[in-house]
Amino acid sequence: MTSNTRVVVIGAGLAGVRLARRLGELGTPVTLVGDEEHRPYNRVLLAEVLAGRYSPDVIALPAPAELTRARVTGIDREARTVECADGSKIAYDRLVLATGSNPVLPPLRGLFTPDHVLPEGVHAFRTMDDCLGLSKAVRPGAKAVVIGGGLLGVSAARALAQRGAQVVLAQQGERLMERQLDPSASKLVQRHLKDLGVEIHTECRVRDVRCVGGAVRSVEMADGYALDADLVVLACGVHPRVGLAQVAGLDVRKGIVVDDELRTSDPHIHAIGDCVQHAGTVYGLATPALEQADALAELLAGDLTARYTGTRSLTRLTLTGHDSPFDLAAFGETEALPGDDVVQLADATRGTYRKVVVRDDRLVGGVLVGELGTVGALARAWEGAEPLPSDGGPLLHLLTNDGGS
Repeated sequence: MTSNTRVVVIGAGLAGVRLARRLGELGTPVTLVGDEEHRPYNRVLLAEVLAGRYSPDVIALPAPAELTRARVTGIDREARTVECADGSKIAYDRLVLATGSNPVLPPLRGLFTPDHVLPEGVHAFRTMDDCLGLSKAVRPGAKAVVIGGGLLGVSAARALAQRGAQVVLAQQGERLMERQLDPSASKLVQRHLKDLGVEIHTECRVRDVRCVGGAVRSVEMADGYALDADLVVLACGVHPRVGLAQVAGLDVRKGIVVDDELRTSDPHIHAIGDCVQHAGTVYGLATPALEQADALAELLAGDLTARYTGTRSLTRLTLTGHDSPFDLAAFGETEALPGDDVVQLADATRGTYRKVVVRDDRLVGGVLVGELGTVGALARAWEGAEPLPSDGGPLLHLLTNDGGS
């Protein structure tokens, strides 16, 4: 690419900002287009803002110099322009979609008003506006129902409890964070939340949101049991934000389909982050988004050998309680298959738990709760996918040596 190639990035989240900054460092000018009125911010830390631990300024990202605030409504692939809601157009030579994801809004009766907006007191938890709206609404003693027991729901429930709300967490699955954690680790998370005063219902499907005068009053379960609610938080997951790509005629399946050059079905358009499907996988996590941004920055700056070949991502979560933080990490496959070897160490008194799964002499996954001193060494062994020594000694060393990170 030449120095006057026009690179336009749509989306000022983690992926878009990282790409713009890296391109700037590599001497390639870029126009970053974002539709939120706030400074770009680290979405991963929104729960810390809700908990009152951080101010919005603390989680702001260092924004690149040229940030255009606009809502993009269309892409003219033939003219190579993007069209904005205010009628303006931005020309590009290379376009990058970093449009992120939208919250999943479950099909509940009463969830929307006749104007198709969420009733007063019902909040998604995805953007800074969502977070600030919740922060303004929550007060000590408020009855809050969090729908969804994944990573986001657990984080939201913990944050609301720390703000003094009476929190009920309703999870349709049989345990919390079932995508990341095995049953033993999930029980420790549940115990931590209960210690903060969170009431937890698993295998519990919400059927109805009851409102009076346009404001939420209760949530009804499938079995008819009703929970009083001043606040309802929807933490039911996210799905890739692919509307622009679909209207533009790009190949979209679960996400915007890209190859190892993060190129869409149009060779002049790339995509990165939560909106992307690469090699059949939609990650929806920060680490892959940042790795994609770095790889694409090198490619667009002229390194024609740069490629993105996938991410082996590790989930980390810190839940701050009244006394000490509660840390967990999970990577790879945390549930063993027949024939796998499993090594587990648990200390009920200290509330720590460590488990790794070994298949064909290779570390294929693990979960750690509590002291995470070994997570760095374990993650490196997993990422390298090298055969482990047959005597098992080094693996036990990795599990027990807290200097290994």
